[in-house]
Amino acid sequence: MASYATWLESSIDGTRLELDRLQSMHAGRPLLVRYDLERARREVRREVLAGRERDLWRYGELLPVQRRENIVSLGEQATPLLACPRLGAQLGLEHLTIKDESHLPTGSFKSRGMALAVSRAKELGVTRLALPTAGNAGGAAAAYAARAGLECYVFMPKDTPLVNRLEAGLHGAKAFLVDGLIDDCGKVVREGAEAMGWFDLSTLKEPYRLEGKKTMGLELCEQLDWTLPDVILYPTGGGTGLVGMWKAFDELARLGWLEGEWADGRRPRLFACQSAGCAPIVRAFDAGERHALRFENAATVASGLRVPAAVGDFLILDAVRASGGQARAVAEERLLPWMFRASSAEGLGICPETAACFAVLEDLVNEGVVSPESRVVVWNTGAAQKYVEALEAPLPELPALGDIDWAAL
Repeated sequence: MASYATWLESSIDGTRLELDRLQSMHAGRPLLVRYDLERARREVRREVLAGRERDLWRYGELLPVQRRENIVSLGEQATPLLACPRLGAQLGLEHLTIKDESHLPTGSFKSRGMALAVSRAKELGVTRLALPTAGNAGGAAAAYAARAGLECYVFMPKDTPLVNRLEAGLHGAKAFLVDGLIDDCGKVVREGAEAMGWFDLSTLKEPYRLEGKKTMGLELCEQLDWTLPDVILYPTGGGTGLVGMWKAFDELARLGWLEGEWADGRRPRLFACQSAGCAPIVRAFDAGERHALRFENAATVASGLRVPAAVGDFLILDAVRASGGQARAVAEERLLPWMFRASSAEGLGICPETAACFAVLEDLVNEGVVSPESRVVVWNTGAAQKYVEALEAPLPELPALGDIDWAAL
């Protein structure tokens, strides 16, 4: 499973940079890992995957880690793609599925990105990491850093969900609360880089978290027998998952691994879903802009969506527009009801970020943008259990045993 990664490419102007040097961004914008896909097409067949462990690392040819001994893993198995007929019937959809990332080692899709980012950091000689986070990324970074024996610093807003605050410390990170939003935390990381000598793991400020998120697209295609769904709804904060999947679809097409109409260039419509409490991508999409202005006074219970300024804004918007999809926001007050509605319909613990996707999906179906027969995949990016505050908010007080009115049950 030798990697076919060959160089790094600037996403803003195409400049090529060396793969085997520690790199962050170019011209203030993200770097992308590029592969020798022509050689891979000649030498690798998708059938080889059948004999491999069903984990993230099965796609080693399309991942950047050069030597297997540098892989940092907590056992990242393929996440289930689950049919949701009852919820689909409620929405008027015949083919609704959820890709449930809560099964990953740290309870969210952040395991994918951090597995790759920390593995490459280790491979390139990094000993100290730092990142800002408003949710699951901090705990995931701390866990993988601990697995690799690296030092980790995590900076998070004071109102970051309790479980996220606790898990970073649990895994041995030096965790700090900042009076502000995630970009204020990012400023602390930037300002401390020279004095502390840490490597910045911020979203899209290094090239390898994106490669981990790319595996969502690779895995989805394989689970669908090398086809794709008609529609993908994805909760969008920093946007690496959406951008990573789009990159995966392009690489698979160039390898000749896609089937039917998908091999001929058709792609799923991507819907980037946000809360009206923090919707910079939606605002830029509606205005026809390629870059998004900072969203002031961002506030949402879906902490992973509370990213007021995404460094990869243009990559998100480019992918959404190229797919024929949209960026949509929903009112904040719709999130918790949809979190409970979706979870109770299918027994899956839906996180508040994914609740935004279901609220958007409801609108799309009602407006006729998504047809009843469309094959729809919604990404559940994290476990509901990690959002204690959100789980408590709408629950009525539970009655004591002596107060139960059996006739009313």
